[in-house]
Amino acid sequence: MNVLDYSKRITDEIQEILAAMNPEQAEKMATEILSAKRVFLAGAGRSLLMLKAFAMRLMHAGFTAYVAGETVTPAITEEDMLVVGTGSGETATLRVVVEKAKKVGAKIGVLSTKKNSSIAQMADYALIIPASINHLEIGKSWQPGGNSFEQSLLIILDAMLIKLAEAKGVDISKGLNLHANLE
Repeated sequence: MNVLDYSKRITDEIQEILAAMNPEQAEKMATEILSAKRVFLAGAGRSLLMLKAFAMRLMHAGFTAYVAGETVTPAITEEDMLVVGTGSGETATLRVVVEKAKKVGAKIGVLSTKKNSSIAQMADYALIIPASINHLEIGKSWQPGGNSFEQSLLIILDAMLIKLAEAKGVDISKGLNLHANLE
């Protein structure tokens, strides 16, 4: 197979994953993000990179968004929402972040492959992405590690951003004037 053949195989896999998702879970997550005063994002590894991309686009759409753990991130409050991306739903550091956010009364949304994971069970809203996080699982992705989860996570968050911007009446192409200019 050549690179484009692999690319097609990846996009076919992502289409299958997205088709198996529950659209009501996605809409509920978007509604809750819209009602939050501020949105905090948390993840680990490559999942964190997908959440950082979402945080950037939220900012472009006029949302106040922060990435947990960054030096300029303020305290979360009961008016805010924490959105966590975790394939396993068991990442110990993220469990601590979720526990702290719950303790102050913030809403918790999680995107994960595991609906019965400890983090999904603590969340107010769970969006389950039925992707693989281990290429050795029988009948799962042929891609390494959590690639199919992380790819699907990026796509669903990009789609959610478009929905959120539309709901706010924001032309996202005009919001790009907020894009970093000190690069």
